[in-house]
Amino acid sequence: MQSQINKRLTRARVAIVLAAAVALASVAAPHAAAQTARRADRPNVLVILADDLGYADIGANGCKDVATPNIDSLAKNGVRFTSGYVSGPYCSPTRAALLTGRYQQRFGHEFNPGPAQNADAEFGLPLTETTMADRLKAHGYATALVGKWHLGYDAKFHPQRRGFDEFFGFLGGAHSYLRNNNPSDPIVRGTEPVKDITYTTDMFGDEAVAFVERNKARQWFLYLAFNADHGPMEASEKYLARVANVPDSLRRTFAAMHTALDDNIGKVLATLKKHGMEENTLIFFFSDNGGPTRVNSSRNDPLRGFKAQTWEGGVRVPFLAQWKGRLPADKTYAQPIMQIDALPTALAAAGVQVKSDWKLDGVNLLPYLTGKNPGAPHEALYWRFGEQMAIRRGDWKLVKAPGAGAEFAERRSRATVEGAHLYNLAADIGEQNNLAAKEPEKVKQLAAAWEKWNATLQEPRWTPGRAGRRR
Repeated sequence: MQSQINKRLTRARVAIVLAAAVALASVAAPHAAAQTARRADRPNVLVILADDLGYADIGANGCKDVATPNIDSLAKNGVRFTSGYVSGPYCSPTRAALLTGRYQQRFGHEFNPGPAQNADAEFGLPLTETTMADRLKAHGYATALVGKWHLGYDAKFHPQRRGFDEFFGFLGGAHSYLRNNNPSDPIVRGTEPVKDITYTTDMFGDEAVAFVERNKARQWFLYLAFNADHGPMEASEKYLARVANVPDSLRRTFAAMHTALDDNIGKVLATLKKHGMEENTLIFFFSDNGGPTRVNSSRNDPLRGFKAQTWEGGVRVPFLAQWKGRLPADKTYAQPIMQIDALPTALAAAGVQVKSDWKLDGVNLLPYLTGKNPGAPHEALYWRFGEQMAIRRGDWKLVKAPGAGAEFAERRSRATVEGAHLYNLAADIGEQNNLAAKEPEKVKQLAAAWEKWNATLQEPRWTPGRAGRRR
């Protein structure tokens, strides 16, 4: 008798559990459907970074001797920023600010490290900083870095400890395109050196395509950081053959490297189209700094100056954004913006609420680009690079750079506004007519704004090369 009672009790308990499960499923199902709908509404995020590309080195900005149809398609199908800037006039600082949405000087990341063997022991994106990959991964995105890192050599700074699920590339700065023979900075998959390489630009394009293919069913963030067109100047024969008509030998090698860059961007764009992802992918394209013309034959026309300078030619870069169906097509946007805006814009697109304690300097550009906000995204943009400085507010720029109160070679001095030049960029994009003597009140206003900003920054955590290494 007792055994029958026990059996009935067991069946009753099972029935209760099943009923509860059904009830929970009926509640959870609409919630899961809503979650899926929200995920479907979030875009993939693709940030394509060129290296040492000049302002005038894409067709959309007037380049005539090197065809860039795939890069130009981003301008045709999206937004071209004619005043698109980066916060650092060379490689590592720009990348640090890009991934954090903050001016790099706020956490002491003002300079490059120099070669791995000479770099400061603490060189790297500080662990106190949170990356774009961290932010998006926390909201369900698959994340990958393909290409150049340049934000730390030590294991604690490795990309896969900074929010990236996958990493294929190299940790340092300049790297051969044809060889993997640098034991201190090899091309790696994760942490394992790659044995055989072909041409790095092609390899990075292929890796990017493979990542997109593997993650078709989920949202992803891909940071595609090509080392083209940075030195060493190396091109494969198949690309050199396509630009044989370029007369200058250095420019011809640049043209071949640049053609490879455009082709491989095209591979990725074609993959998005193949899988119907074009309207669900927010894409940014820009260079990490202006071109170093004497090194790689890049061109910054009509701007003054070069890489590692706070003249326009060092910090104003080709800058494009595309999100088909959400951003206007074939739009030119003239208000000053900066690479620090990529992070908050991507987070807004992904539905991530920015918190005030993140202390972002970047701005969500979406309402400005769609016309919901007709104002300027930034009240001013700022630069500090050793003894060089600059501030742009509206059309006015106050600047100290080589030939204007600052020496290129001295990076251990601290910047001041004393003796800075003043230019009206609307009338003088080439920064030729110094108006400081004619507009002392404007100088005073801009200098005061820059000083206020400068007072919030850290001292550099390192300076380049062996002389700056901590002991």
